[in-house]
Amino acid sequence: MDKPLVLVANDDGYRARGLNLLAQALRPRADVVVCAPEIEQSAASHALSLHRPLRLFTHGDGIFSVDGTPADCVYVALHAETRVLPRRPDVIVSGVNHGVNLGDDVFYSGTVAAAREGALKGIPALAVSAAPDAELEAAAELAAELALTLARLATGPALINVNVPRGTGWPLRATRLGRRIYRDEVEFRRDPRGREYLWIGGPGAAHAAVPGSDTEAFDAGIVGITPLVLDLWHREARAEAESLAAAVRRGQ
Repeated sequence: MDKPLVLVANDDGYRARGLNLLAQALRPRADVVVCAPEIEQSAASHALSLHRPLRLFTHGDGIFSVDGTPADCVYVALHAETRVLPRRPDVIVSGVNHGVNLGDDVFYSGTVAAAREGALKGIPALAVSAAPDAELEAAAELAAELALTLARLATGPALINVNVPRGTGWPLRATRLGRRIYRDEVEFRRDPRGREYLWIGGPGAAHAAVPGSDTEAFDAGIVGITPLVLDLWHREARAEAESLAAAVRRGQ
C-alpha cells in the first residue's frame, strides 16, 4: 500500500527547526512534501498575496518555499498541478510552531491559517505549536503521530489545533478554546533621524480560567487537542441580526 502523502507547512519559514524535525519524524511512515514561507510570517493570519507576484523556490528533496504567507504556501502547493505535490495530500500539518497558539491566538496565527487553508479545500488539517521550553523533538514525534492518525480516521475536512506544553511525555486531552489575555499597547519611538515609528502588541499573556479549555490544559502540562470550525456563522445571534435589519428598514 502506498504511504500517505503529507503536506507540511508553517509560519516560521522552511528553515525552522520545528518544521524540519516534524518532516524528519514523518518520513519513515509517509511521503512528505514541505511548502513553507521563505521567511518568518508569524501572526500573518489567513492573508493571501493577491496584489503582488509570488516566487516558488525549490530546495531539493521535496522541500519548497514561497515568498508569501503561510496560506499562500498551502494554496500554491494545492493548486500548482504537480509542480509541488504529486497528488492530493491525505493530510496537512502546520508546525511545529516555535511558540503556542492558544485561545484567541487562532485568529492571528499563521500556523493555524496554513492548516485552515487546507481544511477549506476539504483536506484534514492539523496545526501544532509548542512552548519554548517543550522538548521539540518529542513534540515533532507527537505531531507526526497525530497527523498520521488524523489522516487515517478523518472522514472529511477537519481542522485541529494542538498545543504542546513544557517538558516531554505529555498526557493528551480534547479541549475547547480558552481565553488568552494580552496587555495590548502601542509604543511610539523615534529613529536616529528623528522620524516616528511604532510597535504594536504588548509583552506577555495571562490565561483566563475557562474549564475544559486549551489554556487550562496547557497550564496543567497537558497537550490540548482543539477542534475548530470553518463555519463562523453565529446561529444564536440570528435574531439580533434580524432585529438590526428591521430597525434599519423602519428608519428608511
